[in-house]
Amino acid sequence: MTTWDPRALAVLDRLEQAGYQAVLVGGCVRDMLRGESPHDYDGATAARPEEMLSVFAGWHVVQTGLKHGTLTIFSDGLPVEMTTFRTEGTYTDHRHPDQVQFTRSLAEDLSRRDFTVNAMAWGKGGLTDLFGGQADLEARLLRAVGQAERRFQEDALRMLRALRFSAQLGFSLHPDTAAALQRQLPALDQVSQERVCAELFQLLCAPSGGRVLLEWPRAAVQILPELGPAVGFDQRSPYHRFDVYTHCVKTMELVPNRPELRLAALLHDVGKPSAFTQDSQGTGHFPDHARLGADLAREACLRLRLSNSQREWVTTLVARHGMALPAEERVVRRWLSRLGPELFFDLLALDRADSLARGLPADAGAEAHFLRMDRLAREILARADCLSLRDLAVDGRDALAAGLRGPAIGQALNLLLEEVVEGRLPNRREVLLSALGSDRPL
Repeated sequence: MTTWDPRALAVLDRLEQAGYQAVLVGGCVRDMLRGESPHDYDGATAARPEEMLSVFAGWHVVQTGLKHGTLTIFSDGLPVEMTTFRTEGTYTDHRHPDQVQFTRSLAEDLSRRDFTVNAMAWGKGGLTDLFGGQADLEARLLRAVGQAERRFQEDALRMLRALRFSAQLGFSLHPDTAAALQRQLPALDQVSQERVCAELFQLLCAPSGGRVLLEWPRAAVQILPELGPAVGFDQRSPYHRFDVYTHCVKTMELVPNRPELRLAALLHDVGKPSAFTQDSQGTGHFPDHARLGADLAREACLRLRLSNSQREWVTTLVARHGMALPAEERVVRRWLSRLGPELFFDLLALDRADSLARGLPADAGAEAHFLRMDRLAREILARADCLSLRDLAVDGRDALAAGLRGPAIGQALNLLLEEVVEGRLPNRREVLLSALGSDRPL
C-alpha cells in the first residue's frame, strides 16, 4: 500500500506543533488517492511566510516565491513546497493574479484551485474534499472548481493543463468544463509561449496524448496554427486511409515519447495541404511537401521559443522524412555521418511510424526494411567506423603540415571524410597523408 513519505509529514508536524494548520495539497494528494507514490510534495499552511521562516529556523529553506507565500523546505533532503493559504484577485493578463491576499482559511485556499481532483487536502484530520474531487477521481472526470469559464478566464494556461491532465491520467472532461474550454481557447494567445511549450511537450508525451489531440483539434490548431489546413484534409491517396491531421497524430503516437521527436512527428506532414496536386485519375500527390513542412515547422519552433538545437532537430526530421533510403551499408554509413547516430535513429523511428500510421494493413516488406536499416546502423557503430572528423586518422595539424591554410583546411578534411565514409579511401593515416599532400583534387 502506498504511504506518505515521513519526511513530508515531518514538515506538517513541525507547523502543527507551532500552532499552524498545515496540509498536503494538489497532485500529491491526487496521486496518493489513486494508489500511486507522489512524485513531489506540495503543502499549504495557515502560517505566513515570515512565520514559516521562524518555524523552520535552522532548516534548509529556499524562498521560492516569497511574495506569493511559497517556501521550499528541505526535510532530510526531500523538498516540500509550502504555500500560505491565500485568495487571489483578478487576472488582468489571464495568467497571474493581480494581487494575492493571505488567509487563515483552508476552504478559501482550496476554492481558488483549478480542478476538483487538485483541490483536495490531507492533514492531521484526514482528507478535506470540499468540491467532490474524490468522486471525480473515481469517475475519472476532470471538472473545474466552481465556474469553469471563470477559472479559464483567470488563467488561460489552465485549459492546456486540463488537456494535459486528461492525456496523462486518461480522464475525460466534464461537459461544462469542456464547453468553457472550447469558448475560451483564443485566450491561450495571451500566455507566454515558454509556458505553452512546456505543457504541450507534456501532453505530446502523455499516454493518451494522441486521443486528446484527436478529440481537440481546435486546441491543437490554437497552439500550432500550422496544423490548421491539415485538419480534415483528404489525401485522396490509396496509400492513406486518414486525413492529414489524423495521420500526423497517429504517427506521433508511434514514435518514442521524447518531446522533440513527438513534435516533429506531429508536424511531419504539415506541408502536404500546400503541396497538394491531383493527377488525371484524381489521386493526390504532394511534391516537395517535406521541404515546405520544414519551413512551417521552423516557424512553429521559433514561436514556441525552442532552443536552436531543438529547432534544428525538429526541422531536420521534418525535412528529411520519407527519403526512402535503400537498406545498403554505404547509404546507412553516409547518413549516420551526416546526421549523427541519435538523429539518424530518430529519423528511422519517424519513417517507420509514418509507414505504420497510414491506417492500412501492415506492410511486412516495409517493416523488414526498417529492421535491416536499424541492424546495419548498429553494426557500423559497433565496428567504430569513421563517421566524423574526430574519427579521421588525420587532423588540422596534418593539413597545415601539408601546406594548406585557412578555409582550405576544413574543406580538405571534409572531403577526406566523405571519401572514407563512401568507402573510396581507407581511414589509414599514411593513405590520408598522401592524399593531403598530393596535387590531385581530393
